[in-house]
Amino acid sequence: MSDGPGRATVRVAVAQLVVPSDHEAAREAARGAIVAAADDGADLVVLPEYASGFDPRGVGPEHAEPLDGAFVSLVRATAAAAEIAVIAGTTAPGTVDGRASNVVVAVGPDGTLQGTYRKVHLYDAFGQRESDRLEAGPADAAPLVLDVAGVRFGVMTCYDLRFPEIARRVVDAGAEVLVVPAAWAAGPDKAAHWRALTVARAIENTSVVVAVGQAGRGVTGRSIVVGADGAVLLELSDAPALAAVDLDRAHVGEVRRRNPSLVNRRYTVVSI
Repeated sequence: MSDGPGRATVRVAVAQLVVPSDHEAAREAARGAIVAAADDGADLVVLPEYASGFDPRGVGPEHAEPLDGAFVSLVRATAAAAEIAVIAGTTAPGTVDGRASNVVVAVGPDGTLQGTYRKVHLYDAFGQRESDRLEAGPADAAPLVLDVAGVRFGVMTCYDLRFPEIARRVVDAGAEVLVVPAAWAAGPDKAAHWRALTVARAIENTSVVVAVGQAGRGVTGRSIVVGADGAVLLELSDAPALAAVDLDRAHVGEVRRRNPSLVNRRYTVVSI
């Protein structure tokens, strides 16, 4: 990973939450996870997709809050007080047809909103139709990549994991770590897909993957952190948990020197 004075590692916390549909309860769960992660010495805590409120039957406009609303405001204030960076999924109002937008927010340790990512690939698969309730983010929007303790973290979310092009595009924008907040739907073979895809995205991009799932009804949990060499560094069960991993800041650079596949490739990624 990137060089920087006095820091051999960056500590990343994984907050595998059960997210209720009640927004006030969801805010309290988020606040508790952020504070606990900071108390554990984390530089960054990642909350799952839809951390502001979740219904396994589907999330839509009824869950939407503006980005200056209660959830993001609480995340920003808590991050600033605890001096920790936060990446979290939320639901914001959309722009067309009364639909909402699936948004990941990135907040710095000073509480600033450093950027947002609007989910490009909506979950219209396995009998679900997320596009009935949500609008897709623009495929040509600049990737969300932020610096935490000298390491470059790039953001995707949930169903994006099934599309290798978006991961490569985020890596091309400078990411060393791919962060994937998710509410990965439960079902036959779904947990196996989740694990296989996170490992594949790590290996093919010679990048760390931090994939954080929700726990609870209708979702798989099983948050996972995979090294740039494909080694699993942290893996949770389907139960709610808060765990942390120390990422060696030299790891990605060392893997990329041994395996220069990003340099050796012959194709680029373009939006369609």
